[in-house]
Amino acid sequence: MEAEGTISNRRIKSRGKASERAIDHYTEQERQQLEARINNLPITGTMYKVFTLITLGMLLDGFDVYLAGGVLGSLVQTGWSTLFLNAAFISTTFIGLFIGSIATGIVGDAKGRQFAYQINLLIFGLASLASFFAPNMITLIILRGISGFGLGAEIVTGFALLGEFMPAKSRGKWVASLSVIANCSAPLATFTGFLIIPSVGWRWMFVIVGVASLIVWYFRRSLPESPRWYFSQGRFSEAEQVVSIFEREAEKKYGERHPGTDLQDSSQFNQIDEQQGKFSELFGRDEIKKTLLGCFILAALNTVAYTFVTWVPTLLVNGGITISKSLGYTALMMVGAPVGAFIGRLTVDRFGRKWMIVGSFIMTAIFGYSYAFQTNPTAIMIIGFLMTVCIYILMAIGLAIYVPELFPTRLRMRGNGTAQAVGRFFTIITPYAVAGLLSTQGPVSIFITIGIFMAVVAVLTILWGPETKKQILK
Repeated sequence: MEAEGTISNRRIKSRGKASERAIDHYTEQERQQLEARINNLPITGTMYKVFTLITLGMLLDGFDVYLAGGVLGSLVQTGWSTLFLNAAFISTTFIGLFIGSIATGIVGDAKGRQFAYQINLLIFGLASLASFFAPNMITLIILRGISGFGLGAEIVTGFALLGEFMPAKSRGKWVASLSVIANCSAPLATFTGFLIIPSVGWRWMFVIVGVASLIVWYFRRSLPESPRWYFSQGRFSEAEQVVSIFEREAEKKYGERHPGTDLQDSSQFNQIDEQQGKFSELFGRDEIKKTLLGCFILAALNTVAYTFVTWVPTLLVNGGITISKSLGYTALMMVGAPVGAFIGRLTVDRFGRKWMIVGSFIMTAIFGYSYAFQTNPTAIMIIGFLMTVCIYILMAIGLAIYVPELFPTRLRMRGNGTAQAVGRFFTIITPYAVAGLLSTQGPVSIFITIGIFMAVVAVLTILWGPETKKQILK
């Protein structure tokens, strides 16, 4: 049975010179009907499949990033690497992340989300497997740059894509749930390193993530394209085909037609832009503040997260703690990652995005400054845990939800990709600054500098940041 209000199959197709795809011309009433249905997709088996496969990709993305802490600590202790080669490894990773973020943002808006996310797992999966055979640190650094390209593509695509499938009233909960599971990668990677690295060596960490990535890539090939992206491109019949998948499943599951959203209620929705976006629009009058805010938020968040997480084992080793104990301490602190993400999930649709971000930045700065003065292992773990909780509240709300929501659909991947790229750029240069400060000034100077950065971005969020809680994506 066809759902009531289903748009007619009548289509007029026109072909542009630059593209062979068909453009569908629907009446205004038909567009409003379709837009209402997109904004109220039912939660069905396909939705859970979308959520699961995006989540697994994001989990492996995080695992690949966070395995660096244990691996680099081991490489320094065994003499296979040095502090500054470690800095080169981290910077090269983020050079790849930077390029991957920019490229995926452009490709994802122009060619579709599905096209963008199909190749990134393959890239970082194969590069991780190749890292097992690296004969020296220089080769490992080069392979890490290639892997970073795929990692950057995954994080830009995953959060934005899931948000485009979910209805506004529960979007925060679903995307934050993705962040909760994805951020389990931090303790998972550190605990795995604690078990694997001292016993069989660091190379097997790359084998684990490489094989798992290729398995997920195989099953993720059948994920549907975002109907919201189809709509923004004027490809209405293809958007309707995806929407119909969910509606037929809901009808079969509940024994009746999914009600969708009535046409007369569609005026509540922000109209989805039906035109191709341009990169230059991000810096136009309407988008410039949101673009800059997104860049500052992710620059601050990436700086504190990856400085803290990646360098903690090395800092502990330099303080005279064995690699085995340092990995154990780090693993216990990283339990705060899923805890923080879960707190973000519980609060994001209740208290909103903006003020949770501001408060978390301030608390991160306070805990970071306190952490720098600790010498007792128990105090190090407790304060490190609390700082990790605050960092991953920011990950769940700021990175996963808020920044993608700042931009309209036609610019979402470009805007999110640009902000991600700026965040990655900061993590390209900060490892050298950390290595230099650690060698000359000690860890206190590192955390004071980061704390000032956190406070500045908190102020910018207050001044420039809109509240996007439960707002319909346009």
